[in-house]
Amino acid sequence: MTTLIIKDETASGNILNEIRIKVENERTTLKDIITARVLTEVQVYNSSKPEYFKGLIQPSDTEKTLNGFRVKKRKSIDGEQQVYVALDAFMRNGFFVIVDDEQITDYDQEILVSSETKISFLKLTPLVGG
Repeated sequence: MTTLIIKDETASGNILNEIRIKVENERTTLKDIITARVLTEVQVYNSSKPEYFKGLIQPSDTEKTLNGFRVKKRKSIDGEQQVYVALDAFMRNGFFVIVDDEQITDYDQEILVSSETKISFLKLTPLVGG
């Protein structure tokens, strides 16, 4: 079992969030990493149900704020649904994943990981304007 540190970064390199996940094998896929990340975030939230969910994907029935996603009714979040939305968002270029300075474009691509592997998620923010 390997523990990986995943960082959410802006395009300019600012770190917005950091999460630790565990993967079972040193050979894994990006799909497995995304799944482990999302399920870990959901588990952390569901164990205490704080006012804000800090995660990759905005759950339904939440409001986006500077502190994360404000959960209107502090109910459990469906991890399976969050994984589905996250994988769909990746396929639609809603975020990019960089592993050891290389962008991964196929979530089925096999990746060799160790505790030293650097993984960054870059989430695109839409421009606001008229």
